[in-house]
Amino acid sequence: MLSSPWRSDFPALAVMEAQGEVYLDSAATAQKPQALISALTGYYTSGAANVHRAQHASAERATRAFEGTRTKLASWLNATEPTEIIFTRGATEALNLLAYGLEAHIDAGDEIAITALEHHANLLPWQQLAQRRNARLVVLPLDKAGHIDLDAAMPLIGPRTRVLAASQLSNVLGTQQPLHRLLPLAKAQGALTVVDGAQGIVHQRTDVRSLGCDFYVLSSHKLYGPEGVGVLYGRREALARLRHWQFGGEMVQVAEFQHAQFRPAPLGFEAGTPPIAGVIGLGAVLDYLGGLDQAALAAHEHRLHRMLVDGLAMRDGIRLLGRPDCALASFTVEGVHPADLSHLLTEQGVAVRSGTHCAMPLMGYLGVSGAIRASLAFYNDSADLEVFFCALDRALELLR
Repeated sequence: MLSSPWRSDFPALAVMEAQGEVYLDSAATAQKPQALISALTGYYTSGAANVHRAQHASAERATRAFEGTRTKLASWLNATEPTEIIFTRGATEALNLLAYGLEAHIDAGDEIAITALEHHANLLPWQQLAQRRNARLVVLPLDKAGHIDLDAAMPLIGPRTRVLAASQLSNVLGTQQPLHRLLPLAKAQGALTVVDGAQGIVHQRTDVRSLGCDFYVLSSHKLYGPEGVGVLYGRREALARLRHWQFGGEMVQVAEFQHAQFRPAPLGFEAGTPPIAGVIGLGAVLDYLGGLDQAALAAHEHRLHRMLVDGLAMRDGIRLLGRPDCALASFTVEGVHPADLSHLLTEQGVAVRSGTHCAMPLMGYLGVSGAIRASLAFYNDSADLEVFFCALDRALELLR
């Protein structure tokens, strides 16, 4: 029996358990700790106010907390300074910011490299940028395990490569990608490197300086934080290459009717009122996570993931997609439609994800139309998996 000592920190899980529900969909969005709930309540009940705009007490308090999160994130990612952290309204917006902000550096015939496993959020902005600029989108292939094939990728990254965008951890395959070996291939060609860390940051502390990326994107709601908040880390020299893409209040230094001057990063890329409560809440989550025993947490997740993968592998007719090594497992069942299986699991109180997981090209690459995904967080335990496997066996008896 593998229990989670952190489960009680997430009040929604007790409600779900009372309702007979097991939550195995944390890769889509994670449940929230009491630390976040308390921070949001505290902000809204002590006087909400806009940031950077006023000198009254509530505004100063909100600004300190808001900028405090920026400092915490810089430390969490080992950025050089807090000004390398930009707040967005989601990881998707952060990636779109980059695709528009870097547009001036892409000419006809240039190349943008992505991988075959990308989430739509790290595919479509680059696809559309390539179309706008008459550039070429190059897709790096995978090996049989679901990792980027470095030998095949090497000749595809050349002197016309301007951007390489790759995920740290696949949201479908559960495979950690060899970025420490991939990114230098692009940097040797003078290309900018973008890492989608929406999944990866949840299961490992990432040192952006050690990783050597120019940009790193993450999503609050997957990292146990509130929805509507994303984070873009940019190396200071790389941020200086971005053009402003949204315009409005706060990001401007001087505004005239026919002319304006804009602030540099980070405030120059945070036009309008930001998601203040969400950013403050994310800061509280970082404090909570920072107080946990990271080694114990990682060991718990590893053991739980091993139980999930082994349990699926021992059942006849189940095909695992790739060789998942972290956080989740996606699978298909011979002769069974994923939607039908997901429906029967839902009827038994098991929350999983069914479909293409916002990675339609990857599904086509793998030769499947969709899959079931069970994903884990450190608040899950072996009892959750027991319920899942019992429900899975009953569902398959009905469907076969």
